Parts: sequence; C-alpha cells; structure tokens
Amino acid sequence: MKIVLVTYEPVIDYSAAGVENEDVLLANYLGQCGHHVTMERWTEPGIDWTRYDVVLLKSPWDYFDRINEFYQWLDQLENLGVRVLNPIKTVRWNADKRYLDDLAMAGVRVIPTRRLTRGATFEPATLLESLATDQLIVKPAVSGGAKNTFSLNRTEAQAHAERLTSLLATEDFLAQPFLPQIQTEGEWSFIYLGGQFSHCVLKTPKSGDFRVQHYLGGGIEPREAPAHLRPAADAIVARFATDCLYARVDGVAVEGELLLMELELIEPFLYLASGQEAFAQYEAALRQMVQA
Repeated sequence: MKIVLVTYEPVIDYSAAGVENEDVLLANYLGQCGHHVTMERWTEPGIDWTRYDVVLLKSPWDYFDRINEFYQWLDQLENLGVRVLNPIKTVRWNADKRYLDDLAMAGVRVIPTRRLTRGATFEPATLLESLATDQLIVKPAVSGGAKNTFSLNRTEAQAHAERLTSLLATEDFLAQPFLPQIQTEGEWSFIYLGGQFSHCVLKTPKSGDFRVQHYLGGGIEPREAPAHLRPAADAIVARFATDCLYARVDGVAVEGELLLMELELIEPFLYLASGQEAFAQYEAALRQMVQA
C-alpha cells in the first residue's frame, strides 16, 4: 500500500528522554512489511492526498490549536474521497469533548463534567458545589497535550476566575472534579487495534503534578490490563469505535470500576513499543480494513 502518516509542525516538542519516536518506529515497521510510507504535515499546502491508498492520522498534534483549519482539511479529504483512518466522521465527533455527554447518556461511567460555553463567566463556587468537589480540573473542550489545563483548589479557583473568564471569551471549556487516584494509583490506558485489545500501560504524574503526559515528566509502565477494569474498556470500544484502526481508552479505577476520562480516536500516542505484538497487530488491522 501507499501510506501517508500525517504529522504536524513541531512548534511544541512532545518528545521526552527515553521515549522513542513512535512515528518513525511505525513508518519503519510498515516499510519492512513492504508498504511505501511517506510522512507529511497536514498543514503542508499542495499535497496530492489522492495518491495514497490510505491517510493515517498518526500525530497531527497541533489540530486543536487550528481546529477550524483542521475541520476544513477534513472536508477537503472527504470531498476528494480519500480513505482516512480513523474515519473522518469519527474524528469530527471525537474532536470536541462534548462526546463525553454522548457516552454518559449511553450508560458509560464517565468522569462528571460541566460544560462552560464560550462567552460565559467562570463561577468557581457554583462549579465546586455542582461537582461536589474541593478541587477542579478545568480544560478546553477542544484540547490536547494538557494545554490551558488547570488544577485548582477553592482558593486558586477564585484567584483564576478572571483569567478563565478571559479564556472563555474565545472557546468552550470543561470543568471536572480532580481525581486523587491519578496521583496515588495512576491513569490506565487500554490500546485497541482493529477493534481488538492490544496492550495496556499505567501512566503516573511526576511528584507534585497531576498531568501524566510523558513529555511533562510522567511515567509510563507496561502492565497487564486489570481484569476488573478491562471489560468496561472493551465495551466502550465495541460500541463507539468499531470502525477505527486504533483507539485508546483512558481512565482511572474508582471504587473498583473504570471511570472514563478520554476515548482517544484522533491522534493518540499508542505506546506501540510497549506491546509485544503491537506493530504486527497494527499492520494486520490496517491491511484488513483497507482491503475490506
């Protein structure tokens, strides 16, 4: 196959010491399988996307900074009839975290979330009471990489009210309760390829932080998927990601059950090097989907 791995203009460095470049590893593996692989930035003008058998959204990690441009690019690919994985309709749905409402309405146990609409005033007391918490996580509804993400206790929330109201002037935000389990136990990521479970990692923040991203100092540890948590992750993928080449279910264990934080279907880091057969499973799933 002629494959293009879609990447981004690296304004922000999402790499970290000890973390291998997953794009390069995947491109090399697919090349070893006999595929012709090219890497292109989605913002690069003049690319003939129709020359590829499949466009893989591997790491367009600036899409949330340029969301309207990203939507227009997706429209362009759709109009050209280009095969995109994950599918464009799924990507559009997953780009805005309002999708969490859809999952919650479908019975998925999702972290409680309040949507703060563009132009609203940030009212910390109301949110703290509504979410029954003493500490808030506040982040954009279209976001990634922990950009403009805040962890605020009651005093901090009040002190940041003016700043957050200013940020709300340009985009929607979400407010959620802070989960201490992230710091004490970590966040689980279940990775699925072709709809089938592949591997699992446990992510932990560095001391004193709440963000688990590896480029912010978080730890990554391959783990066996906890038997009491995986069925919930399996069910989420089976219902909401059946047409996806890849999916990552992020959540924490609360009272012995998986509480979903994110269902990542656009450009998640897949920790492929952590799964014994992950690269082979990725290639097999890709081949099967394109040939179907």
